[in-house]
Amino acid sequence: LKQALLLVEQLQARVDAYERDRQEPIAVIGIGCRMPGAAGPDAFWKLLRDGVCAVGEVPADRFDIDAIYDPDPEVPGKAYARRAAFLDGVDQFDPQLFGISPREAALMDPQQRLFLEVAWEALEHAGCAPDSLSGSATGVFVGVAGSDFGDMLLQDDPARIEVYHASGAAHSMVSGRLSYVLGLQGPSVSIDTACSSSLVATHLALNSLRVGDCRMAIAGGVNLMLQGRNTIVFSKSRMLSPDGLSRTFDDAAAGFGRGEGCGAVVLKRLSDALADGDRILALVRGSAANQDGPS
Repeated sequence: LKQALLLVEQLQARVDAYERDRQEPIAVIGIGCRMPGAAGPDAFWKLLRDGVCAVGEVPADRFDIDAIYDPDPEVPGKAYARRAAFLDGVDQFDPQLFGISPREAALMDPQQRLFLEVAWEALEHAGCAPDSLSGSATGVFVGVAGSDFGDMLLQDDPARIEVYHASGAAHSMVSGRLSYVLGLQGPSVSIDTACSSSLVATHLALNSLRVGDCRMAIAGGVNLMLQGRNTIVFSKSRMLSPDGLSRTFDDAAAGFGRGEGCGAVVLKRLSDALADGDRILALVRGSAANQDGPS
């Protein structure tokens, strides 16, 4: 009987420890972002605080909005929305910082390049030298749904296709590139669940930390609009707001406004963050993911 009671106590202790680990808050110890009108977290906070609208005309260096615009949604091959929120300088990149050759960089999806930069900035914001993480159990989880660059590569003359076309366009490389450059040995996952991609990526990062797949995680998302095809597609679905503005929970809501951006957070279990003396910016106490089926 004593042995049975001892076994019960041991099993109960294991269950209690499991529940504590499963419910332990996750600490946010670093953040990085590039948003329309804001080149970093402080600038983005100021933009939100001041109520600045970053929606504008499609830049001329993206695609010719005049060629595809028509206010009549029934016109074939046209889009009725000509405004959205865009980033500046998405063609700018320093490949040498990441040990990438200019030849390979030219064939990399700018979403890969942008996430590399923002994740690096998030790690620096966390007080962590990115080049010190080689061999660490650090995971990467990133939401990415846009495939504009890959579509553009497919339109190239087949005679110009070379070895970097595949790695330059694959969604898996958005997370894999960061893991490779920094030598990270935790999970490396790219997630496409459309509009919820970065939230689902963060949810998976939290779970990975709690079950011990990694000790630190970088979670985020990236989206760029490099051509007008999806603007036409969304127009035909009547999904877009004609003036490019989203008015959530408002009687004047008339669709969503497209936008670009990239964000990343550096995460640890609270106990690990406290043990490491990290600056804790926020706590995530829970997350969940589901699908309602019919929608």
